[in-house]
Amino acid sequence: MSLKKLIEEKLNEALKSKDKKTYPTLRLIVSAIKDAEIAGRSKGQKDIKDGDIISLLKKMVKQRKESCDVYKKAGRTELLESEINEIEVINKFLPNQLSEEETKKICLETIKSVNATSMKDMGKIMGVLKSKHADSLDFSKVSSILKGLLN
Repeated sequence: MSLKKLIEEKLNEALKSKDKKTYPTLRLIVSAIKDAEIAGRSKGQKDIKDGDIISLLKKMVKQRKESCDVYKKAGRTELLESEINEIEVINKFLPNQLSEEETKKICLETIKSVNATSMKDMGKIMGVLKSKHADSLDFSKVSSILKGLLN
């Protein structure tokens, strides 16, 4: 089953069970997917792929994490809780992210495989990591780990 169909199915289930914590977020996700599909049609794409949906979901999580930081600083706990809930709902549809240790191990292996020696090689390393581990790595962590390893 495609990721889009799974999300739509979960939305219908949440609406039927009147799960007020879940269905508003699922509606946002479905809406964002439809917007992406419309944008893709202008480029000649017929259907949205699961990989595109995953990228979209990651972007949504990133936006919500940034909002969480703002709400923490402003002391707006009710809005913070709402954003955290949305992140949890969105994360259910994302592949599991690797731990910090696993990420560091993959970074070390990639540094060795491309013979990187300095920060100048960061782009090359990131390119390899994105091509092989785009779904499973948190690239904000990867960036800080690589900086530490290459310095």
